[in-house]
Amino acid sequence: MRRRTGLAMAGAAALAWGEWLNWRWSRALVGNGGGAAEAVVVLGYRNPQATANRINRWRVRAGIRSLAADGAHGTRVIFSGGATSGGAAEAQLMSDYATSVLGFDGTALLEDRSGTTWENITNVIPLLEDVDRIKIVSQPAHALKARAYLRRQRPDLAERLVRADDYRPGEWMAVKPLLALYGLWTLRGLKAGERKPSLWTAAAAPASRTVLRRSDAGGVDRRP
Repeated sequence: MRRRTGLAMAGAAALAWGEWLNWRWSRALVGNGGGAAEAVVVLGYRNPQATANRINRWRVRAGIRSLAADGAHGTRVIFSGGATSGGAAEAQLMSDYATSVLGFDGTALLEDRSGTTWENITNVIPLLEDVDRIKIVSQPAHALKARAYLRRQRPDLAERLVRADDYRPGEWMAVKPLLALYGLWTLRGLKAGERKPSLWTAAAAPASRTVLRRSDAGGVDRRP
């Protein structure tokens, strides 16, 4: 009995720890910037099959629900991810899922050349110049890593970062301890100040529906 109780308490503590750490990462390096136009950057995950895999499907859903409800002029979703194993680009697979399954009819751009998170950011920067708010969507640790890379490459654009709706309590809860462990490993190259929650964060915006238009340009996190 004591052993079962101890295991249950340990399991609950692990779940709480994973939840807390992902919550903390989702609030780091973001502000509360205003303005009408926003860009939601959805980062791809390696996807050798012909359709979007489970992780990419979730990221697309999180990206669409991150759109501001007003759908202001200039608002866009940017799907970022190159091809793996000679297949279709992750960006293309994500946009196909958004339109054919979710019925997304908003403005979207494809960045389909990237193979690392650093390249994701480098390649989407030209698509971010004219927006007021920038949201980066992925699992919280990966999104934080991408925000840190934007801050290193273009500090002026990083000032426009606000929270995406890619963290919700209880979502992916059973695997959040594993995501937290992996996140600690993948974020080991970030400075301490890049991991701290911001003093203010923008509230996650509800989803809106916005015409997928193709642009050239992609990426996925394949580097530690």
